[in-house]
Amino acid sequence: MKLKHKLSLFNIISKLLLVVILWIAFPYIVKKVIYNNADKNLLEKKEKFTNNLDSKEIKDFLLTKDSTEEYVSFSTLHDEFIVLEVSPNQKKINRNVFFNDKRKIENQESEYRILQHNFTYNKVNYQLEIGSNIKDINELVELLHYNILFTFLGVAFFTFFIDLSYVSYLLKPFYKIVETKIKLINEPEKFIHIPIDNTTSEFKELDTALNQMMYRINELFLKEKQFIGNVSHELLTPISILKNRLENLIQNQSLNDNAVDKVSDSLQTLDLMKKVIANLLLISRIDNKQYQINEVIDFDKIISELIENLEDRIQEKHLVITKNILHQVHFAGNQTLIKILLSNLLTNAIKYNNYKGSIVIRDEIINHKYYLTISDSGLGMSTEQASQIFNRFSRIHFDQEGQGIGLAIVNSIAQLHQIEIQVASEINQGTNFTLIFPYPKNLIKS
Repeated sequence: MKLKHKLSLFNIISKLLLVVILWIAFPYIVKKVIYNNADKNLLEKKEKFTNNLDSKEIKDFLLTKDSTEEYVSFSTLHDEFIVLEVSPNQKKINRNVFFNDKRKIENQESEYRILQHNFTYNKVNYQLEIGSNIKDINELVELLHYNILFTFLGVAFFTFFIDLSYVSYLLKPFYKIVETKIKLINEPEKFIHIPIDNTTSEFKELDTALNQMMYRINELFLKEKQFIGNVSHELLTPISILKNRLENLIQNQSLNDNAVDKVSDSLQTLDLMKKVIANLLLISRIDNKQYQINEVIDFDKIISELIENLEDRIQEKHLVITKNILHQVHFAGNQTLIKILLSNLLTNAIKYNNYKGSIVIRDEIINHKYYLTISDSGLGMSTEQASQIFNRFSRIHFDQEGQGIGLAIVNSIAQLHQIEIQVASEINQGTNFTLIFPYPKNLIKS
């Protein structure tokens, strides 16, 4: 997952968590505010009522001998009421209590916020209740509760897309660094050293560090390629001299059979060294891009020629080879190098195959790319072994002849032509080498 998506995901999760918390806390907070305001109004009405206890109506009630009689007053719309009665508790009390309760007035029941006040007047204890209808308030709070949820959700998602756009804008220089520089670390000669235009100090430091690092890597990379090329080239001359001297020596009639055998072994060793050096020199030239890649490659023709050239080896193992080339596709590259690449893969398919085994060469076009696969039914490899086969001098099967450099050449040629190689193998089940060619960029379909 990309960094901007992780940041945006965290952003939306945190916002949704905040929305849930606010939605849960909203009714409590709103009711707390409303009830505080209602309690304040009830206290004001209580003060106003108790200050007017000397009014004629209340005096008539207070002078009544029947202590059970009560004074009741309520508004026409039943939105508030006042009840005054003699308190059964004759102890001296002076306190206010607030609570919610349902009261029935004129056969109409509603929920009220009630102030209950106990006080003493003329040595008699009274209980005063003043109520304010909160049914409409509760319905309003419930309505607001759900409306605020949708409002919060809308705000959360709106800000999410704004944040995503802003994060994408902030990370644009970073992704540009990744696309134009980090992905080219394995190809120092293609690395772009031009600084990326951005205003973020951290990205500037990253860009500068990458440029400095790649200058150093490119320098070492060029020195390595030059060293390998120079050493390989210089070694060919003394080897050729030694080989000529040994060939002249072997023609000496005075040598016994034992000496002739040793000289012959030395010649074979020199031939092997010469072949290894020639391959290293080939890799060096490929890495230095000393080959033109503007020739038209006919895969069907090259594969047919290779099969014909390797017919002796194929018959020696009694292999069954199937060529199933369905697409007449021509590739723009270097014919010599492509022939070496296919020859090395086909030779390995023969070398590491079982007696009376099979080789299948097939092609297909998937998602505008050309796939060429060489499959064998041979010894196969483990996943760990398959990950090392393109390393120079890496040998998987030591009981087979070879220097472990053929697939390194294949890899260098593939990189030069921007060909992707996929390897699928299983021990004792065979190996599939798939070459993926860019299509139609470097391909011409006839």
